[in-house]
Amino acid sequence: MSQIIENFGIETSENRKKAFNLFIKASEQNHILAQYYVGLCYECGRGTVKDKKLAFEYYKKIANKGNVLGLFRCGYFYDIGFGISVNKQKAIELYQQAANLGHLIAQNNLGVMYENGDGINKDYGRAFELYHKAANSGYSLAQYNLADMYEYGKGIENDINQTIYWYEKSAKQGYQLAQNKLEILRK
Repeated sequence: MSQIIENFGIETSENRKKAFNLFIKASEQNHILAQYYVGLCYECGRGTVKDKKLAFEYYKKIANKGNVLGLFRCGYFYDIGFGISVNKQKAIELYQQAANLGHLIAQNNLGVMYENGDGINKDYGRAFELYHKAANSGYSLAQYNLADMYEYGKGIENDINQTIYWYEKSAKQGYQLAQNKLEILRK
């Protein structure tokens, strides 16, 4: 997460505390992106102490405004119980909202929940749809998951050509598990 902040050039390693304080000031003016970054700082302990509960509260503020980043982060916190109690139903609801707004990781994570029956009835068809949507948008983990469905015929007919196609797409982005699968399949 800290890499995200640094990639946007918003935080410098020289003065993370100052950057955090600037985010706080902007967030007090209801600046949505600043509220997101305050949550990120609390989540990662950048410029402040790590505080998962406060991170969640900042994400929740922007989720309540329909912000896709807040919806996803809150869904993730509920999914894994990060600083709060696990609540799969709430995770599904928030992932679905973020997925509807085009968030690729939310689409993938929701697909995983449907594939595994994690907090929801197992539905390979729905998992396939979600993976396919995120995979077509270039998300390497969704490409891997889609290839896996083709390889093992989960809710669809086994298709080695599609299996290899999607593993290759994922592998070309550097996803190691896809690279490993291709090596095994080519033996």
